[in-house]
Amino acid sequence: MYDLHHLDRLTTLRPSMAKLPLDDAAPGVPLSGPLYKEVKRRLTESLTRGEWKPGEAIPAERMLSERCGTSIGTIRRAIDELVAENILIRQQGRGTYVASHNRDRMLFYFFHIVDDDGTKRYPDVELLAFARGKADRTAAELLSLAPGDGVYRIRNRLSLAGSPVMIDDITLPAATFPGLTERQFRERTSTIYNLYQQAFGVSVVRASERLRATVADAETAALLSIARNTPLLRIRRIALSYNEAPIELRISLVDTTRNEYFADIGKPA
Repeated sequence: MYDLHHLDRLTTLRPSMAKLPLDDAAPGVPLSGPLYKEVKRRLTESLTRGEWKPGEAIPAERMLSERCGTSIGTIRRAIDELVAENILIRQQGRGTYVASHNRDRMLFYFFHIVDDDGTKRYPDVELLAFARGKADRTAAELLSLAPGDGVYRIRNRLSLAGSPVMIDDITLPAATFPGLTERQFRERTSTIYNLYQQAFGVSVVRASERLRATVADAETAALLSIARNTPLLRIRRIALSYNEAPIELRISLVDTTRNEYFADIGKPA
């Protein structure tokens, strides 16, 4: 029998030592790679199943250590990675909590449009359109769907300091957000990502963005009160949940006449 410190040094775990019951993993399946990576994976699976809700504290490291049958050091290393990925949040003297989406998290992690002087403001969001449809080839590919699968298509206009600056076209997989209604979307009390969490148990943990230059067509120009062919910034964002699951496609068209895109890469949270 190996002691726990020896177990932590193993890069594989034989079936007879598989003592990591974080979920309903099949018994007798050997683990591969560093043990803390397996602990992290199973913690992530517990989060995906909703065992610990957004804003709730996860069990103490000692309890997780007993549950996993491994050392506190291994647990801490797994949690460190989840904290670095903004999936968990440590609160000094209180514990470690599941990240929840609120206005501050939206502003500082997912909204990158600032004034010319760098000032960040909360945008005013106006719902322009909400419809049920079918995924086209591009949306299907980016959201890991089949062409023709059900989707929701949503259009928002965002304003800063009273002036429209951005059009967001959002595509959501209908199967991920069953029963979503226009009223529910329009009357949400917090951010869109908070609605995903609270109403559907879907957490956005990171986003992948691509930027390019474009110009305003007649419709976009009218919505943003600018001239046709005004240069715009086009942002394509894929929002991802646990285990890199894509859950939202968002195309944003931004008037940068008085605003800029700003991302502080690598700045600690």
